[in-house]
Amino acid sequence: MFVKRWFALAISILVVMSLLIGCSSKSSNSKSEDGKTTITFFHRWPNEPYKSYYKQVIAEFEKQNPDINVEEVTALNDDYKQKANVILGSKTPPDIFFSWVGEYGEKFIRDGVALDLSEYYAADTEWSGQLIESQVEHFKKDGKVYGVPLFTDSKLFFYNKEVFDKLNLKAPTTWDEFITVLETLKKSGTTPLILGNKSPWAAAHYVTALNQRTVPGEVLDKDFSYQGAEFTDPGYVEALKKLNELKPYLNENPNASAHDETRNLFIGGKAGVILLETLEISFLDDAPFEWSSFKVPTIEGAKGDQEGIIGAPEGFMVTKKSAHPEEAMKFLKFLTSKANGEKLIKDTGFASTVEGAVNENTASEQEVKAMDMIIESGDMLIWADSALDSRVFKPYGDGVQAMLGGTMTPEEVMKSVQEAAKQVKK
Repeated sequence: MFVKRWFALAISILVVMSLLIGCSSKSSNSKSEDGKTTITFFHRWPNEPYKSYYKQVIAEFEKQNPDINVEEVTALNDDYKQKANVILGSKTPPDIFFSWVGEYGEKFIRDGVALDLSEYYAADTEWSGQLIESQVEHFKKDGKVYGVPLFTDSKLFFYNKEVFDKLNLKAPTTWDEFITVLETLKKSGTTPLILGNKSPWAAAHYVTALNQRTVPGEVLDKDFSYQGAEFTDPGYVEALKKLNELKPYLNENPNASAHDETRNLFIGGKAGVILLETLEISFLDDAPFEWSSFKVPTIEGAKGDQEGIIGAPEGFMVTKKSAHPEEAMKFLKFLTSKANGEKLIKDTGFASTVEGAVNENTASEQEVKAMDMIIESGDMLIWADSALDSRVFKPYGDGVQAMLGGTMTPEEVMKSVQEAAKQVKK
């Protein structure tokens, strides 16, 4: 066991070192022998179809800008955060790097890693004016803009319409209706609700949505801010109790299944309802049945926002140490052009933050509907795994896993979160 762990650690170190060497050998301060400027572009999509999308966009950018080379550095999703901490702390960080919003992105602003991009937004309003303002807002701090949103995302319950029709069920709008629907599905022999919480962000998205319904907005704003968290409002315990109400209708041991595994089971007709991100709509093209969606139900008597949605944009920042911010921004402007925004939704299913890029010619009716919902809602509550300091989210996510496994109560989970919040404040 020790040898295996040592070997795994050694491999991780070698991977990170190779990325660092790659950044150093083609650093943001370098020019190639032919006099071209090289900028490094660090993102989290080395897999298809995203890999091909970026390759094609980069190739076209370099064709239109023959004096600039774009060098990619990639790391896949969960590995990205660990590798980003190392690479962005090096002497030669990449010029452009991917970032989630919320606390994850704000720490780069506080630590002076991210460049203030306000002047670029102000100087080119033809470009910046086409970005959906509510999504740009998530990259702002103290009135300044520190990032460029590439795509946006939210969360909805998706359901097997054929199963619902067979049982004379309608999409629920209230929590009581939701429980009734789940009970009917269970009695029919169908797994009512499927969740893959092997990685705790999945159930954390449930908790985020339920917090939005049970906790006043001003309390959420304070608790989701850096060093402002207390998590003492009784609505947080109520949200976890609501999640516990769903346990009798979930698949067996949701903590043992990955999210993509349960998504595939839903597509295969093995469950009635699943909570998915709107960017996952394209995966449902493979479903052999008709499906539809509904928002997280309202909770009668609860003190939170009963109409809001959760979600967040994702995008890119420019490092403050970059020797080529002009070239970096030139590439980001190209990446977020109307044409590439339309290409993004068509090729990857990611909903571009460029106004009008998600339309009837580039996206499905359901994708357009989801994008309209995001635009009309204005602000979104950022999911907890992105919004919170990692020192607070870890006991939150781990606690919810334990609660679903039957080893912690809602009160115990929130007590651990409150203790972690106190430590962050010190």
